[in-house]
Amino acid sequence: MKPLIGKVEPQPTRKPSPKAPLLAPSALRRFLIPTLAPGEEHTQRPWHRVLWLTGVDYFSTLGYQPAIAFVAAGALSPIATLVLIAVTLGGALPIYAQVAKRSFAGQGSIAMLERLLPGWSGKLFVLGLLGFASTDFVITMTLSAADAATHAVENPLLHPWLGDHRIWVTLLLLALLAAVFLRGFGEAIGVAAFICVPYLFLNAIVLARGLVEMARRPELIAHWRLALDARGSWPAILAASVLVFPRLALGMSGFETGVSVMPLVRGDAGDGTPPAGRIRNTRRLLASAALLMSVLLVASSLVTTVLIPADAMQPGGKASGRALAWLAHELLGNGFGSVYDLSTILILWFAGASAMAGMLNLIPRYLPRFGMAPKWVEHPRPLIALLFGIDVLVTLVFRADVDAQGGAYATGVLALMLSASVAVALSLWREARADGARQRSGVALSLFFWLASAVFAYTFADNVMERPDGVIIATIFTTAILLCSALSRIARSLEFRVEKATFADAESTALWEEIRGRKVSLVPVREKDEKALRDKVGQARESFHAQGQIAFLHVSLADDRSDFTGALQLRVRRSGEHLLIEVRGASAIANAIAWVSEQLDPLAIYIELSLRHPVAQSLEYLLWGEGEVGVMVYQILVNHWHSTPEDDVRPQIVLVSS
Repeated sequence: MKPLIGKVEPQPTRKPSPKAPLLAPSALRRFLIPTLAPGEEHTQRPWHRVLWLTGVDYFSTLGYQPAIAFVAAGALSPIATLVLIAVTLGGALPIYAQVAKRSFAGQGSIAMLERLLPGWSGKLFVLGLLGFASTDFVITMTLSAADAATHAVENPLLHPWLGDHRIWVTLLLLALLAAVFLRGFGEAIGVAAFICVPYLFLNAIVLARGLVEMARRPELIAHWRLALDARGSWPAILAASVLVFPRLALGMSGFETGVSVMPLVRGDAGDGTPPAGRIRNTRRLLASAALLMSVLLVASSLVTTVLIPADAMQPGGKASGRALAWLAHELLGNGFGSVYDLSTILILWFAGASAMAGMLNLIPRYLPRFGMAPKWVEHPRPLIALLFGIDVLVTLVFRADVDAQGGAYATGVLALMLSASVAVALSLWREARADGARQRSGVALSLFFWLASAVFAYTFADNVMERPDGVIIATIFTTAILLCSALSRIARSLEFRVEKATFADAESTALWEEIRGRKVSLVPVREKDEKALRDKVGQARESFHAQGQIAFLHVSLADDRSDFTGALQLRVRRSGEHLLIEVRGASAIANAIAWVSEQLDPLAIYIELSLRHPVAQSLEYLLWGEGEVGVMVYQILVNHWHSTPEDDVRPQIVLVSS
């Protein structure tokens, strides 16, 4: 056996001076990554306050949904909206009530699918869904801000000041949204309630005035009924409404963000696991939002379809994208209409708040844990700055055009709803098969959600065929996430990747403490056969010139090798003149050996090289945690020593080949 790399000389000790200004965190770093007290990041609040954070996304669709519904369905708009509400209350609401029960930490349906699909297949599927979620949330922010800017530049009082600078107004609104979140979640929830409640009140006034106008002018209702009769019999009308309702899918936005902000919902005192109080209150939040929105959607689609001329609702018309705002000006005057415009601008601007909150709860729970994002992504403020940069890029690419982003928005919403329905159906099916006493009812409930999945699959497919640009945009987001994730996993490969470690028994704890502190030579081995280990003792003495007692180290990988970090279990035992340290649950062999060495502080580490092809070794290491262990241990330890100067003498690292 020939040593390839000898002793790594200890690095010179550099004790940082407390007065050295270059070593102190910069003001920008302290702002972006503050030191927070435990629990400061997620202060919980009553569900009826968190409702508005979800509601700004959900309710703000009233700003453009009636016009979109009319363009898609014409006179059928109120009937198609009723179909949409039936799918919402009968499908989406029960689905997300189940998601809230099974994913109460705010990870949503994506976490359920991760549990159902372990390993690399599950992680790649999760990354794909994160691409669609990012499409949904990012486009929610950019589309809503662009629509708010459209309302602003078209208002007769603001137009002389703003002109036609829709893109600049959109960017300003996105910057203000990011500024609110940089202040913290508490401010975002307070602003959401301040914006949402007046908006709903103003909408109630406009809709009530519209219903009064309909009662005063029955000829308009008669005209609408003639338009319906021209579509054929009621079965034909219902069939046509079912076929066209997928184009109204934007009216179902808000459910995924409703469960993603669950950590902000206050439960009962002494909530256990699962937290029954938080789950119950989140279901109240979802049901309240869905019922309120259902009433508003039916009323708005009926009033706008009957009262607004058809040509005004078409793209380029005066009511295009702002049907209720047009009615507010026409029925209640420009003074009230301007107040309504201001409220609409505010809620459309802040509609991105629920999407921002969803991203801030979703991304840190997956990508850093997968090793597929830098650790700073776990902190809200750097992530807010990153999302703002993405929003600016998307806005400039689409030139703040609402219609150009609509397909991507609907695609993201429907993809998440489809994944949620499939996750719930699979979960209920497995739970029913495992619980014999409730198997029949569980299977029946699972079949119901499979039926809901079929409805959402049809809706998603119809939307993709109608507007394929949405899938293209989602694919770009997914590809970017996959690429960044791969690069991040490579960049973080030299971390120890140990989440926690425990000892198997009291004897292991005692022996570990006995051999710590430069008392043994560490020899990692691939096997732990006693006869082979006895032979290696003599080899270590003669060929390696190993000093002190020999401690063999055997590392077993975790079943799911796609996990970036592992929870280790250590067992230490004596066997004659040597010791054996068994480590189980490692995410990568080299990282676990390096971590044990750093904790044990041996005299030297002797690692045998395989000398196989380096490219194959690198892929094995990145995917399965194996590869050329000796070289990786060397690189991990040296990287750690460079980043953490200390006084202790470091062990020798000896890499040997046959």
